[in-house]
Amino acid sequence: MRKVIKKLLKLLVKQVPGYQLRSVILRGCGYAIGEEVYIGEDLLIIDELDDRGMVSIGDRVAIAPRVTLVTSSRPNFSRIAPYMPTNYGPITIENDAWIGTGVVVLPGVIIGEGSVIAANSVVTGDVKPYTIVGGSPARFIREVSVPWANTKEDPAP
Repeated sequence: MRKVIKKLLKLLVKQVPGYQLRSVILRGCGYAIGEEVYIGEDLLIIDELDDRGMVSIGDRVAIAPRVTLVTSSRPNFSRIAPYMPTNYGPITIENDAWIGTGVVVLPGVIIGEGSVIAANSVVTGDVKPYTIVGGSPARFIREVSVPWANTKEDPAP
């Protein structure tokens, strides 16, 4: 029954109005969602229905519309299935990251604190904190310059 509820909630979250409500629904699916997270419309999370804890989103993260997070990818019924491994792994989005419209994040990726992912990028590997990446596959563009990036202090809002 849990799998059915998760599937229905994932369908609902794509179109429900209000980013706060989308966060609440995603928590109900078993995803770790931080505080003050903006989740745009049409977020798609591709995972196994019995997975829990495979997506972790930190505080103050901004996820633009039509972002896809893939924690599990496999060839399903294709004859190549025995020859191709399942690509499977958690996705972690750390505090204060900003993910642009249409971004695809593949399994096993950590998006570092304060990083920015340019629109329509495909993230295939970890993104260092306070960097901007973009493209397909996403590549380093430049660093994000913020006064607290090299300290352990939490900046005042």
